[in-house]
Amino acid sequence: MNATLAAAAARSVKTVKLLINGEWIESSTTQWRDVVNPATQEVLARVPFSTAEEVDAAIRAAQAAFETWKSTPIGARMRIMLKFQALVREHMPRVAKILTAEQGKTLPDAEGDVFRGLEVVEHACSVGTLQLGEFAENVAGGVDTYTLRQPIGVCAGITPFNFPAMIPLWMFPMAIVCGNTFVLKPSEQDPLSTMALVELALEAGVPKGVLNVVHGGKDVVDALCTHEDIKAVSFVGSTAVGTHVYRLASEHGKRVQSMMGAKNHAVVLPDANREQTLNALAGAGFGAAGQRCMATSVVVLVGSSKEWLPDLVTKAKALKVNAGVEPKTDIGPVVSRAAKARILDLIEAGVKEGATLLLDGRDVKVPGYEDGNFIGPTIFSDVKTDMTIYTNEIFGPVLVVLTVDTLDEAIKLVNKNPFGNGVGLFTQSGAAARKFQSEIDVGQVGINIPIPVPVPYFSFTGSRGSKLGDLGPYGKQVVQFYTQTKTVTARWFDDATINEGVNTTISLK
Repeated sequence: MNATLAAAAARSVKTVKLLINGEWIESSTTQWRDVVNPATQEVLARVPFSTAEEVDAAIRAAQAAFETWKSTPIGARMRIMLKFQALVREHMPRVAKILTAEQGKTLPDAEGDVFRGLEVVEHACSVGTLQLGEFAENVAGGVDTYTLRQPIGVCAGITPFNFPAMIPLWMFPMAIVCGNTFVLKPSEQDPLSTMALVELALEAGVPKGVLNVVHGGKDVVDALCTHEDIKAVSFVGSTAVGTHVYRLASEHGKRVQSMMGAKNHAVVLPDANREQTLNALAGAGFGAAGQRCMATSVVVLVGSSKEWLPDLVTKAKALKVNAGVEPKTDIGPVVSRAAKARILDLIEAGVKEGATLLLDGRDVKVPGYEDGNFIGPTIFSDVKTDMTIYTNEIFGPVLVVLTVDTLDEAIKLVNKNPFGNGVGLFTQSGAAARKFQSEIDVGQVGINIPIPVPVPYFSFTGSRGSKLGDLGPYGKQVVQFYTQTKTVTARWFDDATINEGVNTTISLK
């Protein structure tokens, strides 16, 4: 294709807009990235890498909007969230189709992506109780003390490619309903479903400047982390970027929550329900093509449960690999050719380092989608903890299996891993479960549940190498993150009050 035809083709593809002060803006940047359907390689849109001036304009708009939004009554903010959740529910099938096209998930999984975010929006509708302060009467003679939870200002969110609906909905609804304004940077790989949700937020009544959107890569991330008007930064993504965001934003005086990488284990005891456990392992290991931060990527078979391994392979072989839009698909493509190449390199490393490749998904073919980024279910056994496939987060449909003799050995193995996002135990023993949940050093624990993501009225609680910052991204903790506590100690006098004279001590009587 010559340069003229290439330019014409580029112009025919829609561009993703910026949202600044309530206006949809065409970026003036010269740097663009294609949004590509991972099943077909069709270019769906072009996303801009925002200029420094555009990022600054978005933040300035949010700062200006904060001056009035922070005083908007809680009831008014809640009603916007009530309308927003109704719109998200109404448009869920449409958003899911967009998500499948740009990210590769199956349609049911894409709807699940939207729904888990919707749950947080629903929880935001109860901010009236979540943002309550405390009151203590008569802490000293005629003195009352109470606390106020007030918004902190302009907040920023940086979201990953693997949940382009759920993670943005974890962030901006809670920040906004607490009285803050927000600048969102979606993943540059699949921003279209995120933008569809932003459009619904505006339709619900979010005022201009309260929610703004910029796009881009490292330069935009760094600008959000260092801008003087940003008060808090929320990040979900890779460990390398998350560590950088936490350090940079913290150095510039921001509140930061950074949810990062994982190596989630599932520990299987011989007394577990065999069929339910195998189904859970296959679903959690290979669902969403393994591209979940809470995916089960390591199976630890304890004692005689190692005899279940052939059955696990049989379950995995039965899963259907296809484009996400096709019916009865279990596993769609990974998000990009680069992601596929990285996963294939890690599988090859596992083979070279001596792990046994029980199920090889590298050569899967999908008729009609020959250009898709497909990898079939892959299972390694005889894995050691110093192998590359164990030490690295693969983020693909790859399960690595280790065996130990006792539950104590399994607990020690999991606790030695540097990540602490999620872990599951499969057993029918209450005593074993209680021991496990007490001694395991991982933030989120599932008992006969492989992906223990808490519901929104609790908080996401990954730990150790999977999380930087002490407050989670939703639930009660995120209200603390997006508000500051002001303590007021008050005494009121009337004409009958006795004059106590000058008090030079620090006590109140």
